[in-house]
Amino acid sequence: MSTIRQDDLVASVADALQFISYYHPRDYIQALGRAYDREQSPAAKDAIAQILTNSRLCAEGRRPICQDTGIVNVFLKVGMGVRFDFDNSLEDVINEGVRRAYLDPDNKLRASVLDDPQFARRNTKDNTPAVISVQLVPGGKVEVDIAAKGGGSEAKAKFAMLNPSDSVVDWVLNTVPAMGAGWCPPGMLGIGIGGTAEKAMLMAKQSLMETIDMSEIKARGPRDKYEELRIELYDKVNALGIGAQGLGGLSTVLDVKIHHYPTHAANKPIAMIPNCAATRHAHFVLDGSGAAQFEAPSLNDWPKVTWTADANSTPVNLDSLSKNEIAGWKPGQRLLLSGKLLTGRDAAHKRIQDMLAQGEKLPVDFTNRVIYYVGPVDPVRDEVVGPAGPTTSTRMDKFTGMMLAQTGLIAMIGKAERGPSAIEAIRKHKAAYLMAVGGAAYLVAKAIRKSRVLAFADLGMEAIHEFEVKDMPVTVAVDANGTSVHNTGPAEWSKKIIELKIPVTAA
Repeated sequence: MSTIRQDDLVASVADALQFISYYHPRDYIQALGRAYDREQSPAAKDAIAQILTNSRLCAEGRRPICQDTGIVNVFLKVGMGVRFDFDNSLEDVINEGVRRAYLDPDNKLRASVLDDPQFARRNTKDNTPAVISVQLVPGGKVEVDIAAKGGGSEAKAKFAMLNPSDSVVDWVLNTVPAMGAGWCPPGMLGIGIGGTAEKAMLMAKQSLMETIDMSEIKARGPRDKYEELRIELYDKVNALGIGAQGLGGLSTVLDVKIHHYPTHAANKPIAMIPNCAATRHAHFVLDGSGAAQFEAPSLNDWPKVTWTADANSTPVNLDSLSKNEIAGWKPGQRLLLSGKLLTGRDAAHKRIQDMLAQGEKLPVDFTNRVIYYVGPVDPVRDEVVGPAGPTTSTRMDKFTGMMLAQTGLIAMIGKAERGPSAIEAIRKHKAAYLMAVGGAAYLVAKAIRKSRVLAFADLGMEAIHEFEVKDMPVTVAVDANGTSVHNTGPAEWSKKIIELKIPVTAA
């Protein structure tokens, strides 16, 4: 009988979470490197270059790949011959490992978990509790799959109860475009088919832990109907032309995974969960011999890609920016921002809305300013700020009209597309929306030279900061006329893929 000590499980969970915070899985970066090599869309190729460069910087500096360091998901297969040498619950021991990882002073990770999803929504400050699933199996060891799942990709999870005769392919192809780009493609799609509603969702999440192997399957040919379905979905999703960050291009997904389970004759449950550019997961085994060990990958595993700013990028002085200058920006134009930049996310926007409704004076003057939708990681050592990539902008759509009409704000920065109401507000007020690359948080942070909290300090990472930036790379995603590259880009590339018969080879 194997005996699992509390300290070994705590240390293994903590070390795994630190490890995956700064090391991409080898299969992911190599698949992304192949996607970079074949990409023909300049905007998508630039975005992939930023993600790959960011990944290598994080591996070298041991700092988080993304500012959203995720909610912890743990899947355990516990051998029935295992004995746990501790009195605390299994959940408590795992959560102690999570706590230790997220509060590590050498690489403090961002706490994003709130204790009450509906009312108080207070941050637990240590990213506990984890979401834990346990399966009892024969044997004398404990196998653990652990992931840190970002909120942007998790927000795009989809579920449907299909009729038995309904097409899975049709459902996926109708659903993926509706997901937008807030999940930071290119990534993976995890699909669960069968079981019950909750089983389908669990299978979709578990499938994302598997190794990317689409190129191998395509090379040897499918071995069963499910591999045939994976290939069909991979080809057809990429043929949509959504591309990296939704800008239009050849690679939207690097792989499609499918788990299936028997189901009721009247049902066909299906769940789909994407994994983003900050794919983070690890597998380890405990057999009673001590804590798990994690071997650092070789930097030679990373593709030889180094992002540099496009020579045609336009420098922008944020401290003298005006609507007249914004009016001249074109969709897809690349900018390098320098000067003072405000930050703010959901909680700050809601507080601003409430203050304006009550006639209160705002603590920050937004006149002719630009706001960055970000919740940065706390700095360590000599950092000005930790990784500080953009959050999903559509969550701020409901506040956009208010901010542009009542505060003097003239531009916003985030990731992914904007919805119709936000685009109309941008057009009406002759403002602009700029897109930073999701999955390039550490690279973006290198452009931030100073940081200070201006207001709402009690909101933690959601407080309003003022960043002083130098050559921060962004793309004009919605111009003052309301033209969105997240509409024009995929439309252009889906047409090119069909008309030019561009092959969709596996990453």
